[in-house]
Amino acid sequence: MTKPTLLLSLLLLLTLQSNAQLRFARLFTDHAVLQRQKPIPVWGWANPNEQVTVTLANQTQQAKADKNGKWQVKFAAMEAGGPLTLTAETISGRLVFSDLLIGDVWLCSGQSNMEWTVSQSANYAEEKKNADFPKIRHFKVEHKVSLSPEEDLSSGSWEVASAEKVGDFTAVGFFFAREVFQKTGVPIGLLNSSWGGSQVESWISKEAMCGSDVLKTYGENLPKNWEEADLHLERNIKKKLLGNPDANPSLDDEKKYLQPGYDFSHWLKASPMWQWDWKGIWAWRGNGFMARTVEIPAEMTSQITTLGLAEQFSYNEIYINGKLAAAGLLKGTRQFLLPANIWRPGANSLMVKMNKTIEPEWFGLGLIGSENDLYVSTPTQKISLAGDDWRLMPSFAEPHSFAHSSNNVGTAIYNAMLAPLIPYAIRGALWYQGETNAGRAYEYRKSFPLMIEDWRKRWNEDFPFYFVQLSSFGASQNSNQGSPWAELREAQTMTLRLPNTGMAVTTDIGDPNDIHPRNKQDVGKRLAANALKFVYKQNVLHSGPMFESVRFENDKAILSFRHTGSGLTVKDQYGYLKGFEIAGNDRVFHYAKAEIEGDKVVVQHPRGMVSTSVRYAWADAPEDANLFNAEGFPACPFRTDDWEGVTVRVKFE
Repeated sequence: MTKPTLLLSLLLLLTLQSNAQLRFARLFTDHAVLQRQKPIPVWGWANPNEQVTVTLANQTQQAKADKNGKWQVKFAAMEAGGPLTLTAETISGRLVFSDLLIGDVWLCSGQSNMEWTVSQSANYAEEKKNADFPKIRHFKVEHKVSLSPEEDLSSGSWEVASAEKVGDFTAVGFFFAREVFQKTGVPIGLLNSSWGGSQVESWISKEAMCGSDVLKTYGENLPKNWEEADLHLERNIKKKLLGNPDANPSLDDEKKYLQPGYDFSHWLKASPMWQWDWKGIWAWRGNGFMARTVEIPAEMTSQITTLGLAEQFSYNEIYINGKLAAAGLLKGTRQFLLPANIWRPGANSLMVKMNKTIEPEWFGLGLIGSENDLYVSTPTQKISLAGDDWRLMPSFAEPHSFAHSSNNVGTAIYNAMLAPLIPYAIRGALWYQGETNAGRAYEYRKSFPLMIEDWRKRWNEDFPFYFVQLSSFGASQNSNQGSPWAELREAQTMTLRLPNTGMAVTTDIGDPNDIHPRNKQDVGKRLAANALKFVYKQNVLHSGPMFESVRFENDKAILSFRHTGSGLTVKDQYGYLKGFEIAGNDRVFHYAKAEIEGDKVVVQHPRGMVSTSVRYAWADAPEDANLFNAEGFPACPFRTDDWEGVTVRVKFE
């Protein structure tokens, strides 16, 4: 190679290396939506101390990269419109993004019901036909955790709503956006930073925790590295399962699990189906044991039996009454043939030792497939092993690790999935979360508002924050039994005390048997009603009836409500109000007769006792609750008392 050619090659290489340093923050891509009517921050990275010229529409701004290469400019506010081009130039390179719109950007966050996609929702085939909205765009933030705030996202791009792309959009966000766009014509950007199963504490910054009275101690003692975080998590699991965070079972201790007569009744009681993560053994990646007692009829003991253990791709050893009955590595729906006389008449101990899951590795311990594939059978009889009569225990003595996932450490999602979004200009936030926090609902009264105020402080703006109240899932308890989900809904309702907040009540469109109700269309519309009224200033009703006050008269309670719209109504073919309970001085609740009288609801104690409290829809899944306003919005669950609930003493650790 000649010297001139070598010199030219070196110059070209240096230019390419330098050009590689120029980049926008990941949020700025083709098809991005930028916030209207507010100054527009744009930032990125270049070579240290390099001059950067940035152009948007007819505005040009200049900045000098700092010693770390970061630069930022701010464009003057613009009205809705586009498409526009965004350009950044340095002496060594040039970047261009096109088809940007000016509109309203809504941050969509929370857990799985926000992450739930359009393709997973009801009537997807029809929704695809009504999905071509080029002025609705979506950016999905990749799942990631970090122990310190990240500067930028590692991946992601803006996508335009179309039949081909909409299936991957957040369903609640898209149905919200479609409703708002069709009513206003304003382009909508959905910035989707959500993670299924995440707890609210993972979305709060360390600074906010340390400055609060509810999470101060936790924030001040956050782990400094993942090794420390893993140890903290292991101690929590040991405390929960073994009663002692410092317990250290040996291999010899765990071999006793396999011996005849071992009492596993103190282990964690749960169904073995699906990930152990969600059963209190969070992020465990290693070996474990699951056991239960099986009642076998005498006539089955002399026959060869089939043991169905659903699906799990790992090596298993099966012990019956302390005797190894089968072992092996099976993939797919597993069936183990067991010899005759392995069972005894009556109660039998079934113990399954499971090695670390091979595939999918991320799944951890737990069974997949159908719980109908959990059974003991002969050609003529079948005994189901489905349900939560199993006991679970991880193997602490054998090698194990922890997946670094959403809920290992508080602040971890904030650091990786929210901090890099700031200061991208937004109109407001949509939030659907709370299922994971239901067990400590009382604490949510403070932790949820803390998160909202934290985000607003980070953006330096009291932007609109609209959230979805928990839907119906699980049991339909009475108030004497107590309900964590009802208490979480109450905490959400109390959060409306913060300015510029709104809530969508969804108890009527849930599914008691599925924590992910498929009707996300109405959820989006109810959130949109808040935005249409308060952001877009339209004359619409945004809420169902909200309890306002109560007056007790002997055995009756007269309830007053806000947001009654065109009037209170009953959603029931027989015209009867349901879902009301009433208590007297004995604090014992009874299901009660309730009637609409004008703009009031009158509830009567069935035993004629002097009434002191009324509750409505106070259950995990209040299926019978049927008070609405004429516009079709359901009444918000409530109680008139402040008696101690079932979650008062449960704290975040």
